[in-house]
Amino acid sequence: MTKNKNLHRFHLSRRAALAAVAVSAAALFAFAAPAPSFAEDKSIKVGIMAGEDEDVWRVVTSEAAKNGLTIETVIFNDYTQPNEALERGEIDANAFQHQPYLDNQIQQHGYHIVPVGYTGVWPIGLYSKKHKAVAEIPEGAVIGVPNDPSNEGRALRVLQNEGLIKLKDGTGILATVADVSDNPKKIEIKELDAGIVGRSIDDLDAGVVNTDWALKSGLSPAERIAQEPIADNPYRNFIAVKEENKDADWVKTLVSSYQNDTVKAEFDKVYKGTGLSAY
Repeated sequence: MTKNKNLHRFHLSRRAALAAVAVSAAALFAFAAPAPSFAEDKSIKVGIMAGEDEDVWRVVTSEAAKNGLTIETVIFNDYTQPNEALERGEIDANAFQHQPYLDNQIQQHGYHIVPVGYTGVWPIGLYSKKHKAVAEIPEGAVIGVPNDPSNEGRALRVLQNEGLIKLKDGTGILATVADVSDNPKKIEIKELDAGIVGRSIDDLDAGVVNTDWALKSGLSPAERIAQEPIADNPYRNFIAVKEENKDADWVKTLVSSYQNDTVKAEFDKVYKGTGLSAY
């Protein structure tokens, strides 16, 4: 979010986040060559988020062991912690975020962290229990969106893609309601914590909800009436490491241990189509 999954409960001031200049997504490396084996076992720590990803990374750990790489997963419950832990050297890699989130973290904290391989994407969606299609959303409808900078801009683009609003020309990925230039249905856009939008869906005409929170809120794919496009999605999640390690052999092994059919099968099983492999 990387996921999206995320990614989405970090605490940045609105002013600081809006001042952040989104940098170009770094090129992520696809390692076609076989993963190197090590003369002796190499051990690393990888930070991931609690939940479904723990099941996926059990399979990644098994795949890595075949090539002499021992992975210890370190579980986090707060999206602000894994990058700090990586920067301090408490872990060797993390896998939980998308580029807009990392860009903001670097802008705020000066981290020396780079992406090295894509994992998955969790498309943010517009959900409703009152309307079966976007066209049914009435004038004056109340639509909830996440209030954190990276996800609010993401949500507003979903509304724009569906013709519900229009954003000012040149608006970047950190758009807010102040950037809405046209609102033909006079929709009330209600800014809520990312974890609250899905749980408030009964009181809203619709809400833009991150996939992980949609699952936790009991929303079903049948209640998703629109979602962001997959092609060229800037919110693909990735494995990240310190810049100084980006070309290390163990990084290549780590990425290839994730980007394979065995892990993809587990990913598909765990996320049941709500997340998609992104490599």
